[in-house]
Amino acid sequence: MASSTHQQQQQQHQPLPNLHGGATSAPPPTPSTTTNNHLSTSNAADALSRLLHRLPPNLSLPTRRSSPSAISPPSLSFSSLIPNELISSISQHGFIQLTDHSISSELANSAESESLKLFNLSHDQKQSFFPQNWPFGYDDGEGDGLSESFRFDSLFTTESNELIKLDSIREFTRELEKLGLNIIDMLMMGLGIENPVENDPNRLSSIMWVSECLPGNKPGSTGGFYPFIVGLKYQIRCEKQLLLSDSGGWVSVLSHVDSILVTVGDIAQVWSNGKLKKVRGRPMATLGDENDSHCITMSLLITLPTESNVAPLLPIGNKDKLEDGDEEEINIGGEGQNRVFNSIDFEDYAWRVYHERLLFKDPLDRYRVTQ
Repeated sequence: MASSTHQQQQQQHQPLPNLHGGATSAPPPTPSTTTNNHLSTSNAADALSRLLHRLPPNLSLPTRRSSPSAISPPSLSFSSLIPNELISSISQHGFIQLTDHSISSELANSAESESLKLFNLSHDQKQSFFPQNWPFGYDDGEGDGLSESFRFDSLFTTESNELIKLDSIREFTRELEKLGLNIIDMLMMGLGIENPVENDPNRLSSIMWVSECLPGNKPGSTGGFYPFIVGLKYQIRCEKQLLLSDSGGWVSVLSHVDSILVTVGDIAQVWSNGKLKKVRGRPMATLGDENDSHCITMSLLITLPTESNVAPLLPIGNKDKLEDGDEEEINIGGEGQNRVFNSIDFEDYAWRVYHERLLFKDPLDRYRVTQ
């Protein structure tokens, strides 16, 4: 039964549209200061995080762990994957590696080759070909001590620009999208909650995030964070990745070559009412100071349109219990567990997470229900 459902889902999924508009739009409003549970301690922590983020990039801060030994993520075969197995494995750390999937190594390598050429363009060409349309566009990273990056979706086109061809990376993005949508379906099934985007891909969006990774990169130096449901990164070569995980802080992982590293994001954690652990941000390749080469990281984030709201989801069959004004009284999860998170305005939250880059504080803390 799970196998037939899996095959049906693969046939239904279509590329996700760019729901953020084609023209450059005005920045979202400044985040509200009236959010529930926004205490003075939260303001102080945010201010400290922003202050530390603005320190000169050549100033090294002490870290809690040095050169953590790499762990191998739980490995699952996508061809025989079932929801309960997925939940059992991904709940441990917030990430797994998928093998036996349909994405070829030839496509992944071709997409990487096309992406590498983007960094050889002039600064003016980068800004012209990838105009800012937050969260999409080109970011040179200057002023923040970050590496430069490109962010686009599977519908991005460069037909009018003969200097760059992105046919392979567009196909690569679409294939990762289809895989990611199947993972979301299975996560919702395994948790026993309604899939809020089932059969409606217009309620989702995706970001292919291509960033430069240079020798000696420190945690958080490869670009901003952005909220997501699940993230996917193809492991092209034997290379350690650094993750910021709920389960163990900064964790070094080493996935099998040609596997796909799947990470759970903050949106999925809220939907599950805290049952799932999450990974903050994208995997970052660790090269070491002595490595004189440079590489790029290609990560797909499946996320939401900016006009969305995010809240814990009800168990299947419990939707009819909701009446006007009773939302806070309903147990979430079917096991007497009360709501852990308040409802989140996604645009406000995404703007904060991306621009403030709170490395030292979980940005979801301010939305947790306090007793």
